Amino acid sequence: MEDNQNIQFQLTDALIEQVELFIELKNDKALRQLLEEFHYADIAEILDEVDLEDAMYVIKLLDSETTSDVLMELDEDNREKVLKNLSAKEIAEEIEELDTDDAADIIAELPENRQAEVISKIEDEDHKAEIKELLAYDEDTAGGLMAKELVKVYETWTVAGCLRRIRGQAQNVSRVHSIYVVDKEEKLVGRLSLKDLITAKSEQKIAELSNSNVDYVYVEEDVEDVAKIMQKYDLEAIPVVDQDKTLLGRITIDDIVDVIREEADKDYQLAAGISQDVEADDSILQLTKARLPWLVLGLFGGLGSVFIMKGFEDIMATVPNLFFYTPLIAAMAGNVGVQSSAIIVQGLANDNVKGSLFNRLIKEVGLSLINGFALALLVILFGYFIGQDTTESVAIAVSMMSVIVVAALVGTFVPIILDKRGIDPAIATGPFITTSNDILGIYLFFIIAGQIIGF
Repeated sequence: MEDNQNIQFQLTDALIEQVELFIELKNDKALRQLLEEFHYADIAEILDEVDLEDAMYVIKLLDSETTSDVLMELDEDNREKVLKNLSAKEIAEEIEELDTDDAADIIAELPENRQAEVISKIEDEDHKAEIKELLAYDEDTAGGLMAKELVKVYETWTVAGCLRRIRGQAQNVSRVHSIYVVDKEEKLVGRLSLKDLITAKSEQKIAELSNSNVDYVYVEEDVEDVAKIMQKYDLEAIPVVDQDKTLLGRITIDDIVDVIREEADKDYQLAAGISQDVEADDSILQLTKARLPWLVLGLFGGLGSVFIMKGFEDIMATVPNLFFYTPLIAAMAGNVGVQSSAIIVQGLANDNVKGSLFNRLIKEVGLSLINGFALALLVILFGYFIGQDTTESVAIAVSMMSVIVVAALVGTFVPIILDKRGIDPAIATGPFITTSNDILGIYLFFIIAGQIIGF
């Protein structure tokens, strides 16, 4: 029989009903005992499912340390509602329990006038100053993502003195990934492993043990670039410095995972033709504003295809079979374009698109010719089985092959061009690339097929 002790938390209707019943009966003792069994992320999941009044009851029942962690895990919309129902003093009390990066994130979600009020209620002056410093950075930079909590030692310290001072610093750091070594001017000069520190002689200087080969990022660096660096070197944490290499803070892997997830969500929505960051629970107006622009683009693209086809009425009247193949040509152009752009966008995101554009051009042409030739043979074979004129089948197959080559090139180079111009290349995997390739594909189809047939 399988051991069920490690089964992941499951949110059930029965659990929600039990929580709601304890709240209705105001049985605080039973409610606390029930929730003590769960991780704060599980409690947040429960609160996301109950109404606001019940969520507020639980928030005010739990101890401040647990509540602060729960707040960070709540759905953004639900957290906004909860914060609206807490006083500035109550929010400040929760902020006191959070690391500086999480505290700054919470405060940044508040209206500007309320931010100042909450900050003024924070009693720990050092914590307050560090939060204000973080709020000054752009949220999409390393400075906006970093935390001030870290373990820092000076290169002039001895091992014995270092160990005494580390104990005090480590109390404020939830997880010690690295010990950073600085000089007397607070500039980052290296890192120190716990193993080397523990096994060293008490009188040794930290400078003798320090490893000067330390990865770091600048405070103005884009968070996506930070994510790439940490992914490339398998880092659990990375220090953040200014242009003078003064140590300012650190970024941990849990924050980078959030960045990667958010970026993936945004790219997925762009690929689906959604221009803004929205969720299923957002209002109809927000969802409409996010979806409508691309639908309008698709509409104009479709109308463009209609005008192109009207320009080839004569050839369709003479060779009516061409008309019936237009959906196939549009579909092939769109599919090939999306395939090519998806691979390039993924490569750009992972920083794997390297080498000369000419070599990439040759590769894409070769790949699309092979795929196009295989599909063209299938079209000719299909025409043979249905008794279609051989010249027409060849014209359709050759034009489709040409369309596939062009669609692959468009799908490859549009994301690269967008990326070089500072535009998110993920936009090229959605309706933009599909619509443009549909129009271009139909136009090329009639031009090339007409030339082969001799029209």
